[in-house]
Amino acid sequence: MPLQEEQIREALKQVIDPELFVNIVDLGLIYNVTTAPSPEIEMPPTDGDTIPKIGDPGAPTASTVAEDPSVTATAPDMAVAQDLADANRVREDIFIDMTMTSPACPAGPQLIGNTKQVLARLPGVGRVEVRIVMTPPWTPDMMTEDAKDQLGIF
Repeated sequence: MPLQEEQIREALKQVIDPELFVNIVDLGLIYNVTTAPSPEIEMPPTDGDTIPKIGDPGAPTASTVAEDPSVTATAPDMAVAQDLADANRVREDIFIDMTMTSPACPAGPQLIGNTKQVLARLPGVGRVEVRIVMTPPWTPDMMTEDAKDQLGIF
């Protein structure tokens, strides 16, 4: 299932500004969220073997083990099957346009790093790109009511 903007923004609420103690979404720092399919990366065969894809004959899966008692798979076999399933799943790249509360924000590198880390943990994510934009400039009007309440701005 493709990643949805709401799902991405919800995950970004885990990223807290270390100076203001409010998440970057409620602060209004996230301007744009887009996704695109990741370019497919083909892994080269190793030792002359081909890497089976899910659905290939002989590739162990949880369903073949469950449906056919003659098929046995050890825990490592199942881990390999899951790794292959993950490798063959279409991944999406995430592109974030975000701003800072000021051009010289000392927390900028930390916010960028935390944003990438949080989004990379979502299932189906390829790479995460964060672009810092300063137009339009951030103002407190961009904060949600929850953020204003947390900061005592009425």
